[in-house]
Amino acid sequence: MTSIEGPKPFVKWAGGKRQLLDILVKESPEKFNNYYEPFVGGGALYFKLWSTGKIRKAYLNDSNAELVNTYRIIQKRLSELIEELKTGKYENNSTHFYEIRGKELEDDVERAARFIYLNKTAYNGLYRVNSNGGFNVPYGKYSNPKILDEENLQLVNESLKHAVISLGDFKEILSKTKKKDYAYFDPPYHPLNNNSFTKYTKNDFTFKDQERLQKLFTNLTKKEVYTMLSNSDTIFIRDLYKNHIISEVHATRQINCKADKRGKITELLIKGVDFNEI
Repeated sequence: MTSIEGPKPFVKWAGGKRQLLDILVKESPEKFNNYYEPFVGGGALYFKLWSTGKIRKAYLNDSNAELVNTYRIIQKRLSELIEELKTGKYENNSTHFYEIRGKELEDDVERAARFIYLNKTAYNGLYRVNSNGGFNVPYGKYSNPKILDEENLQLVNESLKHAVISLGDFKEILSKTKKKDYAYFDPPYHPLNNNSFTKYTKNDFTFKDQERLQKLFTNLTKKEVYTMLSNSDTIFIRDLYKNHIISEVHATRQINCKADKRGKITELLIKGVDFNEI
């Protein structure tokens, strides 16, 4: 199956990179061996690079168990997922939304269907959990969300055939990286203020996590792995990566509980070294 545009993220994701794809593709190495994305999220850059034929083998990871389960179901059991989403359970109304949101599920296909349904119908497409790990975003009241995009799911399935999908800490999938592999990092951003969103799981991404990531980023750069990272434009992040190549990009903040807080914002794009030098 082929498509001019290729697969697209099957979920909305806070900090998703669809709007920056042209810049990210341009700044990525022209050629590389294996591709690593330890914070895959919506996977926008992965899908774009795959559609241009640059991906040989990919290692995709995230710490969000529901997201990782959904990737795996799309990869291995797509027909079951499509059939589940075609049942009458997933109607776009508040009654069905809160009923499905509150269920305890053990079946992985049902978990994946619920994850997609809630993402498409919850307020602002946000994924947020409470201290117990329970999804707690309210109903979004959208008139006609596309809960089942069968064509795109088929394309996503095709793109994942040679991908290794893992659940865990960002460092876990990077031990096998070699020279001229490419690792792109899109971690939870360092907060601009106390209201900034970082809660993709029940555990926040802390200052210490940002420091751990910087050390890993530096070590991979020394191994001559192509490394690129996105993060917020803060003094802390600029200082943390002061020995690397920092450039500014402009994005539009879409996910915020207040409409007046959405708009253009400066983000940082960081490279270990100039890729032309490796």
